[in-house]
Amino acid sequence: MTNTIEELSGAGAILVTGSNPTANHPVIGYRIREAVRNGGTLIVADPRRIPLADIADVHLQFKPGTDIALFNGLAHVIIKEDLQDKEYIENRTQGYKYLEQIVAKYTPAYVSEITGVPAEDIITAACLFAAADSGAIVYCMGVTQHTCGTENVVALTNLSLLTGNVGIPHAGMNPLRGQNNVQGACDMGCLPNVFSGYQPVHSDRGTGTYWQRLKKARQIEQKDNTTQVETITSIEFEHPVPVDSVSDEIRAKFSKAWGVELSDVAGRTMPDMFHDNPSRRPKVIYIMGENPIISSPHTERVRETLENMEFVVVQDIFLTETARYAHVVLPAVSFAEKDGSFINTERRVQLIHRAIKPRGQSKPDWEIIQALAQKFNLNWNYNSPAEVWDEIRELTPHYFLGMTIERLEEAGLQWPCTSIDHPGTPILHKGKFSRGIGQFSTVEYRPLAADSTDKEYPFILTTARKLYHYHYHYHYHYQPFQSTPSKPLPVILTTT
Repeated sequence: MTNTIEELSGAGAILVTGSNPTANHPVIGYRIREAVRNGGTLIVADPRRIPLADIADVHLQFKPGTDIALFNGLAHVIIKEDLQDKEYIENRTQGYKYLEQIVAKYTPAYVSEITGVPAEDIITAACLFAAADSGAIVYCMGVTQHTCGTENVVALTNLSLLTGNVGIPHAGMNPLRGQNNVQGACDMGCLPNVFSGYQPVHSDRGTGTYWQRLKKARQIEQKDNTTQVETITSIEFEHPVPVDSVSDEIRAKFSKAWGVELSDVAGRTMPDMFHDNPSRRPKVIYIMGENPIISSPHTERVRETLENMEFVVVQDIFLTETARYAHVVLPAVSFAEKDGSFINTERRVQLIHRAIKPRGQSKPDWEIIQALAQKFNLNWNYNSPAEVWDEIRELTPHYFLGMTIERLEEAGLQWPCTSIDHPGTPILHKGKFSRGIGQFSTVEYRPLAADSTDKEYPFILTTARKLYHYHYHYHYHYQPFQSTPSKPLPVILTTT
């Protein structure tokens, strides 16, 4: 989140999309309801009629997979009605003219035909959001878990930039993370291409399909004389994340700290690990706190991959379906049995303290990992989570240097916090962006065959989260959780 959870209560307008906060993020759901009681405008964009839709000023019930068309349509109306924040756009962004050209065709009538949302509702929602003094966008995995998930987020970001709602209170882009430490896992480098603090493993970042399209779009933008876009050659960083040119130094820093030479090749994603081509699958896998047999698509492919691996290690607190395919199972502990920290969805680092002793031979994850490292003759001798945290601060100073254990004991702090006297950063991008200036990045709606219907197949099957089916069955299908409703509930929605 670029802003804080508490700030949502004072938002002039809130756009909720791809999220069901009252069920999955109840504290945030409460803050959104509080904003409505305080006179704020609520816009819900969701194929389902989630509970918040009942108190929304507008419910944009669009067809699944048409998110980009809807978001571009909102941008079109804002520009046509002259509601964009011109001063903000002029002083803090680039690429606006190209965005204006791209969204010109996304008229309310055109978008209505694609999405099924009445044109007048599109106009109303756009005007309400743009007219508010502050506008917050709240989204979750209903936006990101698409084949075009990145583009969905880009289209939403354009709306925030267009209305001047990044870097101000009660506004911003606010992704709600799926669990209590998803943000922390990403911040610590549990991604295939970065170390902690999003420091790149390799200098050649931005090679994915989306980024190739974005680079191509920017090249077109710079060649188009009508856009008059200034190319930035010098960038100042608000909290200087190391850039590509120093990735060798970054790897050297981590190699020295961990006592091993690190590869400059980015890792692999989970879908790639369970690829349909057996030659691309790994021979050994170490699975920690994850149950891909249940959570990943193509269950049979995952099962086949695990069966044919030479060695499978699973580290978990339960003997999961995936653990049954393991050659070795390492018993971990729950949150109540360990010390450490979590980083929540608003970037707040919070300490946790052990409430009960670990059972049997189970150990905290960091102890298990360290024991394995020592078996590989690595000189890892941390005595406590506090010592691990000190290393995190040292290796990731642009995020955590000022967050001592003593300060965190008093209260949680939001990154970046770059010095001992730094108060933390409740609002990101105040005054300027990390890259110096904000970038409008245009995206086009492209229909997918999976999102189409016909007379023979008139329905689209999609999944969503509910209170009693949180995530993928992982959290409640063990005793004594069986007393809660455990059967999936189909819901048929119609816009006619």
